[in-house]
Amino acid sequence: MDDNVKISIRHLYKIFGDNPKSVLAEVQAGMGKPELLESRNHVLGLSDINVDMHEGKITVIMGLSGSGKSTLIRHLNRLIEPTSGEVLVDGENILTWNEARLRTLRRETMSMVFQKFALLPHRTVLENAGMALATRGKSRKEFEGDANRWLDRVGLGGYGGHYPYQLSGGMQQRVGIARALTSNSGIMLMDEAFSALDPLIRTDMQDLLIELQAELHKTIVFITHDLDEALKLADHLVILKDGLVVQQGEPQHILLNPADPYIEDFVSDINRARVLRVRSIMDSSSGEGEFSGEVDHDDNLENVIAMAEGALDRRFRVTQDGKPVGTLEMPAIMRALVPRRSARETARG
Repeated sequence: MDDNVKISIRHLYKIFGDNPKSVLAEVQAGMGKPELLESRNHVLGLSDINVDMHEGKITVIMGLSGSGKSTLIRHLNRLIEPTSGEVLVDGENILTWNEARLRTLRRETMSMVFQKFALLPHRTVLENAGMALATRGKSRKEFEGDANRWLDRVGLGGYGGHYPYQLSGGMQQRVGIARALTSNSGIMLMDEAFSALDPLIRTDMQDLLIELQAELHKTIVFITHDLDEALKLADHLVILKDGLVVQQGEPQHILLNPADPYIEDFVSDINRARVLRVRSIMDSSSGEGEFSGEVDHDDNLENVIAMAEGALDRRFRVTQDGKPVGTLEMPAIMRALVPRRSARETARG
């Protein structure tokens, strides 16, 4: 396993039913979710999942309802037991661990941010933020400094004495994030963490997470059904359907190179100009001649189009940290904005 792989999932299967082991061989032979339910009265949760999650990166697991994404994240701390497979954390298979090691994993190695906040209503904001340390036997006096520091960091300085019912939904979720950060765990599991929030508040929380991640470099596993959110947050994107990984990789690559018609449909309504980055379509050669200006490798195409003021003959030097790394011409942008058609559609056309 690579040195910077923090979590590795290998050949993971989860089948729900009276006797999952009895139908495992059929699933491994290729039986899908509908057929399994109809013929064997079992539900396929996950089928042959293989994913590496790198240290200090955000891995986003996404899919529609019933795709298996929440089932998958609950295997990482063994809230759900698999039917077959391995879950490696720092190279060790946690499926072999006893209850004592699992408690340590859940209390110290991994923290979790939930969709419904999961704050204790009879505890103050400060006490909720320090809950992870309290479960390790720390007194309020011992965890108060850390809890207040992270409450300040997420924009809730001065709210430590309040109770959850006195806070808005967005503020309650900030407490949840502060609680995860106060635990000082290297891994954060975030299960639909922003899904219950209003759109503007949700955007604020995404921006906050990106800002914190740039500073802290946590290993984050983020579950969502929202593609815009996934593309905004993910270093590595995993798309599930019916318990199977349909495609995984760098989000920009998936958007430009969908693996099949399902992924094409999934990304068809995305504002590609806002999501695609210069680095994904630039020519890596330095280029000669005149340039209309400079753009950063991480700028989105919408910004470049605005700089070009609609002209199709513009040509830009691409820089990273102030150094030239490539060139970008407007025709390349125009091609990138047109979704790729599947071979089936091309043949019909």
